Amino acid sequence: MKHAKRSKSNWLLAAGLGAATLALTLWGNRRGSYDLSRRVVLITGGSRGLGLVLARQAVVEGARVAICARDEAELARARQDLLMAGAAEADVLTLARDITNEVEVRTMVAEVENRLGPVDVLINNAGIITAGPLDNMDSRDFEDSMAVHFWAPLHAMQAVLPSMRKRGAGRIVNISSLGGKVALPHMAPYSASKFALVGLSEGFRAELRQHGISVTTVCPGLLRTGSPDHAEFKGQQQKEFAWFSIADSLPGFTLSAEQAGRQIWNACRRGDGEVILSLPAKFLAAFHGLLPGTTTDILSWMNRALPATGESPAANVRRTGFESESDATRSPLTALTRKAAAKNNEL
Repeated sequence: MKHAKRSKSNWLLAAGLGAATLALTLWGNRRGSYDLSRRVVLITGGSRGLGLVLARQAVVEGARVAICARDEAELARARQDLLMAGAAEADVLTLARDITNEVEVRTMVAEVENRLGPVDVLINNAGIITAGPLDNMDSRDFEDSMAVHFWAPLHAMQAVLPSMRKRGAGRIVNISSLGGKVALPHMAPYSASKFALVGLSEGFRAELRQHGISVTTVCPGLLRTGSPDHAEFKGQQQKEFAWFSIADSLPGFTLSAEQAGRQIWNACRRGDGEVILSLPAKFLAAFHGLLPGTTTDILSWMNRALPATGESPAANVRRTGFESESDATRSPLTALTRKAAAKNNEL
């Protein structure tokens, strides 16, 4: 009898947890009331990867989309992609700009406003990744990460804010990272700059809500966007690229770019302050929030399994994933990432 009661209690507990999980999932995926139709959306780093996916999804909903990047050939391919997704010729604007240059950012926003109208939604998505042991990093690695992840979003926000303040409305989405909540080994420049972006984004949200402007901070975990080939590696470059690209392909631990894009747009529509993408990322961020010292100690043990510091002068040179291929990165272990790369203009 006691066994039957215990089994019933366990079943009720499991059912309750399942219902709570389902409810939280549905709540987190609700769309919100903000309509993207005919809105002007500016996405930095929009020529490939997550930025292109976000642009694609905005176009499907009838938004007028401007994307910027440095590579004109990439932008041309991205434009064709967006036109095939259903965008009208007049509703897609591509701009080749260096977003680390404040003057270029301001002229870019002025051109978007002149050709498409005032920016309703700014998505600061552009990013770079430099991975490798701390001893192989130098000041330039940190400076370049800060330029793209901190100063570029700051310049872009400052450029769109006058119009948003005047209208008393606007949405800003800053794509940070789990690395902006938890410092990850072998990614010190990336994590430091993403931490800075989280602080910048939260500070802007606190001061801009009174003006009707919503700022959302997005912290994704591992996403299958196809981007590892464009990341840069130092130290033992082939080994660094191998662990990075394999981790980026793991089912269950990674989220597809399309899923991430839908969740980002939903958070933007709702005006959320922050969204952390993927269950593993939410768990690690929550654990770090409760036990930051313990989390860092655990990560220090994980660090011992990563490639050792490179000793040769060549180890201090950045090499892209394209330049660091090996049998491991061409294996079925990275199939999901390579599939995403082909789909999202990353090749």
